[in-house]
Amino acid sequence: MASSLTKDSARPGTPGSERTFFGHPRGLATLFMTEMWERFSYYGMRALLPLYLVAPGGLHLDAATATAIYSVYVSLVYLLAMPGGWFGDRVWGPRKTVAVAGAVIMLGHLTLALPSSGTFFAGLGLVAIGSGLLKANISTMVGHLYDGPDDPRRDGGFTVFYMGINLGAFAAPLIIGTIGENVNWHLGFALAALGMALGLAQFLIGSRNLAARSSVVPTPLSAAEKSATLRKAAIWAGIAVVFYAIVGFSGHYTLNWILVPLTLLGVIIPTMVLVRIKRDKDLDRTEQKSMSAYIWFFVAAAVFWMIYDQGGSTLSIFADASAENSVLGWEFPVSWYQSVNPVLIMALAPVFAWFWLALNRRGKEPSTVVKFASGLVLVGASFFLFLAPLSIAEGGHKAAAMWLVAIYFVQTVGELLLSPVGLSVTTKMAPAKYASQMMGVWFLAVTAGDATTGLLSIAGVDLNKTGVVALEATLAVAAGVAVWMYRKRVKELMGSVN
Repeated sequence: MASSLTKDSARPGTPGSERTFFGHPRGLATLFMTEMWERFSYYGMRALLPLYLVAPGGLHLDAATATAIYSVYVSLVYLLAMPGGWFGDRVWGPRKTVAVAGAVIMLGHLTLALPSSGTFFAGLGLVAIGSGLLKANISTMVGHLYDGPDDPRRDGGFTVFYMGINLGAFAAPLIIGTIGENVNWHLGFALAALGMALGLAQFLIGSRNLAARSSVVPTPLSAAEKSATLRKAAIWAGIAVVFYAIVGFSGHYTLNWILVPLTLLGVIIPTMVLVRIKRDKDLDRTEQKSMSAYIWFFVAAAVFWMIYDQGGSTLSIFADASAENSVLGWEFPVSWYQSVNPVLIMALAPVFAWFWLALNRRGKEPSTVVKFASGLVLVGASFFLFLAPLSIAEGGHKAAAMWLVAIYFVQTVGELLLSPVGLSVTTKMAPAKYASQMMGVWFLAVTAGDATTGLLSIAGVDLNKTGVVALEATLAVAAGVAVWMYRKRVKELMGSVN
């Protein structure tokens, strides 16, 4: 990375202004590498997870249980982003929170690497907790590197930062997936721990280049608040310990005693958060209308992520059992499919950015509502496309790998229509009182979508059946059409937000 650092004295006082990283503050290199290695560890483990859960040499669970566990895990990562942001704001500050998060994630992957099914779920829990702590705070630290929201380099800095995410996500299945599938599952999980260790080391060594405000606790808890928070946490922890001790010692414990409460929380908490904000009497009439419109986007996004995130579970399990995972006679590990999305994101994101600018200059750029609706229709179309390889497999044949690649391609285009727009509209429509919390609310749409998938799996629904896939595809397309049909009403509620 040293070769990309150049002299720059144009902005004195900016963190890292003496030398820059592609024209950005030097601290961006630290956060870029930290996030790249963290995503390497996260996506590498995630690519192995459903395969390990169903493998005879792994936990050898049925597909429905494996999908439920995968969905609960992913939903927890996004659910815990909100308390993770709270810790950064009120307890440790962003820098310390990210350092602790990295250590927790590394410990989680090491726990997964132990050849014991008893420690496996503890490892998953640690990775989810650490990811939630890190996710909410590292992006905040990127923002700290710049001179406020009007710094012309800010958007470019976030673009460079998100390239780190996709680089890590692309490389992880190719390396960790190959070792995990072909050599040893637990060695693959150990490689994920090594990746996080490299990211943590990079962060600690390069932290001197970060902005000083990243170490500041913005709104620290008072002594009374600390005491009340610890007391409540101890009470709830005590209730959980007693409850599960009773269930366990009575001989009634099954995995569903954990999965069902977590999936229900994944649906209930996002609903409660939205209701609380919507009913807040401090919001003026304009903000109330904006929140009414935002709920449409939230529900639409939840439906989108419910289908999209099955690319790592339902599609992966199908590929493992029923696909011909080879190209021109060359076989590859199933986990490699998880590299298709990030490489497509890196290739297509600049094209989309150029395309929107070109349409905008002609006054023809689609509205946010239309982009959202299109994203939903496309993710539904991807599952209609999934019906083809399902039918081939039901006929007793192996489906070609390119069917799955085509599904991931359609889903990626849908993601590029919906996800960046969702992030943007969240910041634009956020009531002033909840400006810093609304990004966490957006992540809750992922939680709600994945929790819904988890509930379906726990209920015994086979998500690899033609009827179920067709129903999900129809739901997404119908939701997209509904959003499009009511676009004028939603636009009216949005006010001046385009």
